[in-house]
Amino acid sequence: MMSKKARKQRKALYNAPNHVRSAMISSHLDEPLRKEYKMRAVRVIKGDTVRVMRGDEDVLGQEGKVQEVETKTGHIIIEGVTIAKADGTQTARPIHSSNVLVTKLNLTDPRRKDKLTQAKEVSQ
Repeated sequence: MMSKKARKQRKALYNAPNHVRSAMISSHLDEPLRKEYKMRAVRVIKGDTVRVMRGDEDVLGQEGKVQEVETKTGHIIIEGVTIAKADGTQTARPIHSSNVLVTKLNLTDPRRKDKLTQAKEVSQ
């Protein structure tokens, strides 16, 4: 991004195409994963296990699998992280991807696995 103005930075984020937004949905890795893969952050996908590091007391520290990734908003839906509606029913609570820590990676995608192992080999 070229501008320093916060207004223009926000506008660029909101108007970004989907392939650019997708790259913005990343979270920090837990310390053992960071040492293993020699990476600081990774893009969050469905199936990763994450821990909530920022937020209200009712969600802070909760851990669960990612059920859904909303690329439009940059939020993720985590298994077990819910909020009570006015009628008493529980609904999923979206958490921004920057507020979680990835504790276990989903390596079922061969392209993702290759990319992570390549990064590990390059750094050695």
